[in-house]
Amino acid sequence: MKPRKFSTPITLLIIVASLLLINCLSCSPRSSKPWTREDETKKAHDARMQWFRDARFGMFIHWGLYAVPAGIWNGKDAGRNGEWIMDHAKIPVDQYKPLAQQFNPTKFDARQWVSIAKNAGMKYIVITSKHHDGFSLFDSKLTDYDIVDATPFKRDPLKELALACREQGIKFCFYHSIMDWYRPEQKTDFPKYKKFLYGQLGELLTNYGPLGILWFDGEWIPQWDRAQGRELEQFVHSFQPDIIINNRVGKRERDDGDYGTPEQFIPNTGIPGHDWEACMTMNDTWGFKKNDHHWKSKEDLIHKLIDITSKGGNFLLNVGPTAEGLIPAPSVERLAAMGKWMKTNGESIYGTTASPFRYLPWGRCTRKADKLYLHVFDWPKDARLVVPGLLSTPTSAYLLADPSHRKLPIKRQADNIVIGLPKTPPDLIASVVVLCLKGSPQVDNTIRPLSDGSLELWARDAQTHGSKVCYHVGHGTSLSDYISDWSDKNDWISWEFKLDKPGTFAVSVTAACAKGSGGSEYVLSTAGQNLSAKTKGIKSWNKFKTVNIGNVKFSKPGRYQLTIKPKTIAKDNLMNFKTVKLTPQP
Repeated sequence: MKPRKFSTPITLLIIVASLLLINCLSCSPRSSKPWTREDETKKAHDARMQWFRDARFGMFIHWGLYAVPAGIWNGKDAGRNGEWIMDHAKIPVDQYKPLAQQFNPTKFDARQWVSIAKNAGMKYIVITSKHHDGFSLFDSKLTDYDIVDATPFKRDPLKELALACREQGIKFCFYHSIMDWYRPEQKTDFPKYKKFLYGQLGELLTNYGPLGILWFDGEWIPQWDRAQGRELEQFVHSFQPDIIINNRVGKRERDDGDYGTPEQFIPNTGIPGHDWEACMTMNDTWGFKKNDHHWKSKEDLIHKLIDITSKGGNFLLNVGPTAEGLIPAPSVERLAAMGKWMKTNGESIYGTTASPFRYLPWGRCTRKADKLYLHVFDWPKDARLVVPGLLSTPTSAYLLADPSHRKLPIKRQADNIVIGLPKTPPDLIASVVVLCLKGSPQVDNTIRPLSDGSLELWARDAQTHGSKVCYHVGHGTSLSDYISDWSDKNDWISWEFKLDKPGTFAVSVTAACAKGSGGSEYVLSTAGQNLSAKTKGIKSWNKFKTVNIGNVKFSKPGRYQLTIKPKTIAKDNLMNFKTVKLTPQP
């Protein structure tokens, strides 16, 4: 490492502190009693999490040396994610490291980046201080492999972003990778690498002001475990007691960190009783990749924001700036569209909680106390918005886009509320109807048909009966909802649902069964009819396939039960079950 000139006593003190961090795995706590998750009261935890729960919308920024090749290596598309190019293209360190000499983002403007986020309605920014490639996007005194020492840029963009965020009222946060491809000691001498990891985190927690979040990643390396995650949490809190930490500080278990981090998908039911944040790209990659033009539409992104919020989560939406320092134009355009929608409808997102409804056929719902925000994706052709199963007494309704809050007509039909709407929606993407209630919402969440008349019975909604069969939820993967451990033929599952009209329905089952484990038999029963089916082993217990098993007829509207019971179990498990769908037939 080359020598540094220390211009001020304060700088020298920071260097000394950093060197002390290198020689120990933890620093002395800043308070008399070290922070522990077990000692934190619910009141204190809720207070620490409140800004995060209110924010609902943030910007993720993946930026680093990988923006230079932009997905291309030796003239070929390296495939998959741009920020993983070092791994995917199998680039040795001595060939990847020189990219730093080409990284000169002279068009970078911190205030412009923050303004783009703020105008989109975002309340916080999370940027990569160090990704898996080991390059530090900040001025680290512990390595020369950083943006100030190794590139022609010679500036610390994270310092500039921290200042711009403070100026514009945005929470500033860091992503930091536990995994590091640049440092061989991660595998050969992990205690030495761990000292370096802690040292850099000490710099980030000391030199950039109060941080909202430390967003860890790369925790899947075999050298890392949950105990080390708890130790790291204590270290981080010793610097900044109010900081929030994601669950990847450990192993993405429910009690790791402060919140869950589903990636590139939205859990079907959210993560009830737990804070969470869905992180997603606008196209197919996190870091800039010049050949990736598969952009999500503004409509899709706005619907995702609403959907996530309606399930009690936050939306962390990614941008991958270029090596020049520019956020790509397609990202800017989509963020501007989201900001335009948020300027009118932000009240229905910020500070809201999850929907009290299991499902709404025309859109989503968010809530603040006795006020429901009904996000209408599919404007009813008859201008009648039916809110199913709402038992509470409504007091008024109006369009959020109407500044005068003119009242809309309301009437009750059995256990439904019907709101009269104008023929034309104020917003073609999503219009918000505000429904005010007398007291807290009381909802009958009996399963009802979707807008196309079909009925979906998901694993998450099933009642399990027996000693072994259970509902499985995984917070880190898209395989988040299914029934498993179905090894006892006396165990069974059931649903209660309601049909508004009679009809014949085709029945399909989506399930998984590993190759060599098929041949089990089960019976699906509803409305006095039985359909028998046999499982077929395909590939694995995680490869789900939909199979049609027959038709059932309902002679009249009303409430019904559907059950699935094993007849025989050929191997160790009947199936991993995901859903039953009933599709109306002509």
